[in-house]
Amino acid sequence: MDWLSIRELLKDSLKLILIVFVILFLMIYIVSVTQVVGSSMSPTLSDGEVLILNKFNYRIFDVKRGDIISLDYEDTKYLIKRIIGLPGETVEIKNNELYINNTLYEEDYLPDDLVYPDFSLSDLGYSVIPDDMYLVLGDNREDSLDSREIGLIKKEEINGKIIFRLWPINKISIF
Repeated sequence: MDWLSIRELLKDSLKLILIVFVILFLMIYIVSVTQVVGSSMSPTLSDGEVLILNKFNYRIFDVKRGDIISLDYEDTKYLIKRIIGLPGETVEIKNNELYINNTLYEEDYLPDDLVYPDFSLSDLGYSVIPDDMYLVLGDNREDSLDSREIGLIKKEEINGKIIFRLWPINKISIF
């Protein structure tokens, strides 16, 4: 083996190492792949769907109502829920209708025939959502482990924002 071929081999090896490093950096700090487990986000997301999570988004941008997020929860690896209530707001559910700051909030992503129990922040011991905390709900309100049971979540518990549905192929979409 001559010096020129050793040099090319080293150059190719360094390129490969750099590519692996960039991919690892992206997967650790920027994006990751996650999978929907269960029906709590139905009909928006279904069991088994594969999603891309932007882990960097909330380091730059504010959390917004309607964002679909992944969050840490006890012994489960993650939960996927929708941001409903923001800091400083009041949230109440009466007769299957969501009220934010006593104003009806239309949720066009929910099925019309959905029936679920009334809820108020006072059920969790709050009059308004404290700073740096959020109320999250699943879209399938009849069968969802969300803030109504687990309480408000802290911003630091949010792993990131769901930005893309990767699988199944016939449902590929951007959120």
